Amino acid sequence: MAVRTDMMWMRLELEGRRWLLLATERGLCRIIFPHEDLESWSGWISRVAPRAELREDPAALKQTGVVQWLHAYFDGERTSLAHIPLDLIGTPFQQQVWTVLGQVPYGETRTYGHIAAVIGRPQAVRAVGAANGANPIPVLLPCHRIVSADRKLTGFRGGLEMKRRLLELEQVEGVADGGHARFQF
Repeated sequence: MAVRTDMMWMRLELEGRRWLLLATERGLCRIIFPHEDLESWSGWISRVAPRAELREDPAALKQTGVVQWLHAYFDGERTSLAHIPLDLIGTPFQQQVWTVLGQVPYGETRTYGHIAAVIGRPQAVRAVGAANGANPIPVLLPCHRIVSADRKLTGFRGGLEMKRRLLELEQVEGVADGGHARFQF
């Protein structure tokens, strides 16, 4: 495993909600939803960057382009994330799923089964769901665009209200409510 020596963070206000962004010296590594806080991720930070100094550094995160990208996205613009350096921290399987997430076009949805088929593991639908749920960079890697085979909203770490909001922003239609009660916020 590669050693990460620097971990920077910043708060970002989007649509009246406070998000948190984390980056290593390699690039953006995590977007933290408004209902979460930095303390709730301290175990993850210690595990992936045990020697890193955690410091607030908005300038460093702005240099990645993610702040501009997120503002443009929430303003309804379709923007490419190709220029944003990412440090995807996960298993090879998770990274495979996250790569495919990044290819789902703005304003479209895919199913967990579709993602499983694309990565060549059509029987791994539940594993794809778990990898989708572990996506460290939601919105940029649009896990909100993944729905069940019957076009219902399913789990989303940001809450189903947030998932609906992101899909509405992209003008996605024909998706029904659903999902486990623990995501109903």
